[in-house]
Amino acid sequence: MKIFSAQQMRMADEATMQSQKITSLELMEHAATKTFNFIHEKLQGAPIFIHVFCGIGNNGGDGLVISRLLIKHGYNVKSYIVNFSDNRSEEFLANYDRLKEIAKEWPIQLKSEEDFPAIQSNDMVIDAIFGIGLNRPLLPWVISLIKHINNSRSFTLSVDIPSGLYADKAPEDPKGVIFASVTVTFQVPKLIFFLPQTGIYTQDLEVIDIGLDRNYLQQQSGIAELISKNEILPLYRSRYKYSHKGTYGHCVIVGGSYGKIGSVVLATKSALRTGAGLVTAYVPECGYEVLQTAVPEAMVITDDDDELAEIKLDFEPSAVGIGIGLGTNEKTIKAFREFLKENTSQLVIDADGINIVSKHPELLDHLKENTIITPHPKELERLIGGWNDDFEKIEKTKSFSKQHRCIIVIKGANSIIVYGDQMYINNTGNPGMATAGSGDVLTGIITGLLSQGYDPLQATVFGVYLHGSSGDIAALQIGFEGLIASDIISHIGAAYLELFKAPAGSKEKSES
Repeated sequence: MKIFSAQQMRMADEATMQSQKITSLELMEHAATKTFNFIHEKLQGAPIFIHVFCGIGNNGGDGLVISRLLIKHGYNVKSYIVNFSDNRSEEFLANYDRLKEIAKEWPIQLKSEEDFPAIQSNDMVIDAIFGIGLNRPLLPWVISLIKHINNSRSFTLSVDIPSGLYADKAPEDPKGVIFASVTVTFQVPKLIFFLPQTGIYTQDLEVIDIGLDRNYLQQQSGIAELISKNEILPLYRSRYKYSHKGTYGHCVIVGGSYGKIGSVVLATKSALRTGAGLVTAYVPECGYEVLQTAVPEAMVITDDDDELAEIKLDFEPSAVGIGIGLGTNEKTIKAFREFLKENTSQLVIDADGINIVSKHPELLDHLKENTIITPHPKELERLIGGWNDDFEKIEKTKSFSKQHRCIIVIKGANSIIVYGDQMYINNTGNPGMATAGSGDVLTGIITGLLSQGYDPLQATVFGVYLHGSSGDIAALQIGFEGLIASDIISHIGAAYLELFKAPAGSKEKSES
């Protein structure tokens, strides 16, 4: 599913009005009616008190339509106009008049903290104060209103985006943003729902189709792609009856040091579970017995030390995953440097491999094109430098990716894959995966996919999705707190099978 910028969404509205020969007011009515239908379906006429806070632009216009429809259907509604400016959109004014025609009480005007209504925790709030076009700091009393709504702890539904969020930067005041119980957004998700600094403001997200112009939506590339099962299925490569282990490649996992051999065990197991035909673990001597015992399916090559001082292979692997548990000993850094100079295989760099590159940036010149780098936030900071907000982080990552012709996975909730200007946002995974070794498993999964002949970008996108899906399936059985990295590995097979399951509630048609 594509993710559009605020400007692209405005252009989508224009394209829709032209192609369908409708006005902006009619489009607003349609979008707001869809939002009302969602609310009505959930409430089913429940006798709940609903506060609707409307701004004075088009997002406020949506709120006014929703208020009118709620009143028509017998709900107990009170509407408020948040007067943060003297300017009002034409669509807002038109819907304000329509609401006044049917409402017993006209909307209450809010101009200062003295006007704030009492909100009970068992009330419902509909937030339609600001939309995706917010481009200026909020007035202090408006920030106080948002805090007042948040402090009420009522169920809050935001229309399109939580008020106080910008489309392209973090908010100035983190507390000056609506914390939405659910956000009903129009047509496509927005980038802000998937970034750490801004995604926290939406507990649940609902994307509703408001009928925007299909030709425009298909022709525009968007600023990112949200990855779900529909995007992954076309990437899957099925196996053939007369294939053999050599068909699916021979990958190597390089890493480990005294006390950190477990990371290589995890990466090696996950590469095998992902489908690599042959996997060799290249570890220091202290890891030999551990690997041979823990992963009997794998082959093992060792260096004659407790730290890797040499990385020499007498064959050309189809893919290499390197860096997990590697350590940053001087002799290991030297071995890593020589390996990068000579390597011709598809490559995944993680953990200490990233840390070594960060301390010795000249090594970046030796990376094979389309090398995959998988940093967690601190490793990314060491690699590209600091950032002021998540939007700057993304731009710096894009610049780094273009300069060094590499693929970067920004690991975390909704891991982001960056390849030049292309950006893919993963939609699987859960908080239980914030556990030791989870990243090692991801390295093994991506390496295992590369081994089977997947293109580096496809292997990265597919691997990140598969990793998250495996964790989701495991968490359903044992919960977030009980989840460990080995559980992710043991559910990789189930994650493959999940790709081909029909959605819940759908019925298979059979022919007699």
